[in-house]
Amino acid sequence: MSELPKNWAQVPLTAITGEVTQRVPSDDETIHYIDIGSVNRTTKRIETPQKLLGKDAPSRARKQVAAGDTLVSMTRPNLNAVALVPKELDGEIASTGFDVLRPVPGIDPRWINYLVRTEKFVDSMSALVQGALYPAVRSKDVRAYVVSLAPAAEQTRIANQLDTLLARIQSCNDRFEAIPALLKRFRQAVLGAATSGALTQDWRLNAKSSWRDVKLAEVAHTFSYGSAAKSSKAGTVPVLRMGNIQEGQIDWSDLVYTSDPLEIEKYKLSKGDVLFNRTNSPELVGKTAVYQGERPAIYAGYLIRVRCSSELLPEYLNYCLGSKAGRDYCWSVKSDGVSQSNINAKKLAEFSFALPPVREQAEIVRRVEALFALANRMEDRTTTARIQAQRLTPLVLAKAFRGELVPQDPSDEPASALLVRLKSQRPDVPRKASHPVHEIPKKPTNMTNIDKGSVKAAIMELKNDRFSFDELRNLFTGDYESLKTALFELLEEPSPVVRQVFNKKLMAIQFEKVGA
Repeated sequence: MSELPKNWAQVPLTAITGEVTQRVPSDDETIHYIDIGSVNRTTKRIETPQKLLGKDAPSRARKQVAAGDTLVSMTRPNLNAVALVPKELDGEIASTGFDVLRPVPGIDPRWINYLVRTEKFVDSMSALVQGALYPAVRSKDVRAYVVSLAPAAEQTRIANQLDTLLARIQSCNDRFEAIPALLKRFRQAVLGAATSGALTQDWRLNAKSSWRDVKLAEVAHTFSYGSAAKSSKAGTVPVLRMGNIQEGQIDWSDLVYTSDPLEIEKYKLSKGDVLFNRTNSPELVGKTAVYQGERPAIYAGYLIRVRCSSELLPEYLNYCLGSKAGRDYCWSVKSDGVSQSNINAKKLAEFSFALPPVREQAEIVRRVEALFALANRMEDRTTTARIQAQRLTPLVLAKAFRGELVPQDPSDEPASALLVRLKSQRPDVPRKASHPVHEIPKKPTNMTNIDKGSVKAAIMELKNDRFSFDELRNLFTGDYESLKTALFELLEEPSPVVRQVFNKKLMAIQFEKVGA
């Protein structure tokens, strides 16, 4: 549907949203502060507001929100950090980095929230971004966005349908997210069955009488450390490092190289060599993989090369070390440093495991490979399905705001009539919040001209010695780049009145009056 549906109208957001109160929290007041980090960009929910005393709140904690408001992050709008304020956060304080869209009577709050989640809105805001270091849009940019307004009754039908459909999509995505962990447990269960004899129990004619417990040193040799020479991004032969061992296999991406003939000769790998990661973080030390001769390569110093005897298949050893029993052994013998753990060759050689006959080892390898291949196919299909499911949300939202999601009802009051009624009404008085309101001074009327002098005067008039760029920006109606240029000119003066500081508590850049 390309044309505007019947009974719909086009208006800027400012025509269907009201103004929001700003206030300074009192020092002894406990607030829940909502900043950009409080919003989960995936679920579009406020999940982690900070509980603070007013005296500890940052200078940008100024916007008092109400249940049903939609918060729209003006910083990096391409990330679409938006959320609907729930009832439990009514009256709380949000950052000035948000534009707070408060629907006027006749506008469904959910409808506005879904509107700002559309790709069309995100793309429109992203095109208006100003600034390279601090890319952002202005409140007036958000409010100027032209929307296709549905009748009030249809807004509710659209919102109800979106509630249902997007909940189903999210449930589907949640299930997809759980599958990798399930497959990981499946692979571990396969390895446990393989190395205990359970996997081939039906294959053996007799009981597990021919299995025996051995130490690795009895059935393997050449526990040697790899090259300590410096490698480079280019060369003739790859140098495999600990990062190249992933999930029991060699990952041939992110390679470094050597061209030193002595190093190549001394550390060259042969097909069937088992590589053991002797130094890594505690949870990763002991990773293994089998070199299958895919291409000539040597190995680096954080790896140990193990060569198996004729009694032991390299792949079976790889499974034993990768099993829970193998991982538990590595955990028990590792020595821990400041940030890394280590397992030396002597400890590796002491590893005990159950050894079946070579013929049964081969059958175990065949069955494990088949089951792992099945798990890999399921993982690939899950990834494809997850990508397809993620595409559903923007498609459904686009359909909704074209008037294609629910049928139009000719008996609905036209949106034009709603707009006439809204226009005839007095300007909205912001909803009362549950906390007393301390109004902050209105923007000075003489600060439309942005130059070094006007910015300096504004800084001197600020109540707080420390302030954010957003707080300063709220005092001006000029463009972002002019304010930024003037501020940086002040910072570069021989005797500056302001300096840039880093607030470790807030993990944010702020500005401070010199001498404060």
